[in-house]
Amino acid sequence: MARIADDAVMISIKRVSRTYGGTGEGGRVAALDNVSLEIPDGACLAITGPSGCGKSTLLNILGGLDAPDSGEVWVDGLALHGASDAELTAYRRQRVGIVFQFFNLLPAMTVAENVELPLLLRGDARAAAASRVGEMLDLVGLAGRARHFPHQLSGGEMQRAALARALAGAPGLILADEPTGNLDSANAANVTEALLKIASQARTTMVIVTHSPDLASALPSRIAMRDGKIVS
Repeated sequence: MARIADDAVMISIKRVSRTYGGTGEGGRVAALDNVSLEIPDGACLAITGPSGCGKSTLLNILGGLDAPDSGEVWVDGLALHGASDAELTAYRRQRVGIVFQFFNLLPAMTVAENVELPLLLRGDARAAAASRVGEMLDLVGLAGRARHFPHQLSGGEMQRAALARALAGAPGLILADEPTGNLDSANAANVTEALLKIASQARTTMVIVTHSPDLASALPSRIAMRDGKIVS
């Protein structure tokens, strides 16, 4: 089993496989092939590798958005591989934050409202939610953009807003799928700086899928994947 540290384990993936496709000419494709991995609490891990190697499939399984065909996935004591739909919904709402490559900010809401929305949906009091929003926007360097709408932001600012939204609920785990993939070098550097700031404060465990060698080399830990397997 690949192990990136000897600290308390946050994520334990045991012999996980996932295939896609049918029985036609192409047959089934193994996105993950008997993958095992342990990630400690508080780690900041980059997952690299070519397109189609299984990186995003692994991230989706960790986010409870997809299920393995076989194997076990444990996150902070929860068995995702055996969880019910209700348990997975609660997990995604309360215990994990996901940052997508394409931001997914709601255009009719301000930055502050976008960050606040998941807190209100889970039942937080508005005053407490507003305080948390201010803290998160300050953390990612967007305190002065709280009242702006997404179309008034640069790509890097939109990604940092998405990061603040993912952090707002104080999840134990942040999953980021190509967080700098659509950004120019300057904006990518700003997002990388925000991620490293969060990692340095040990606010959460982070798993980041990236093609960027600059982002991967800046993070404390990294693994490489190829053909559905961890290769280094």
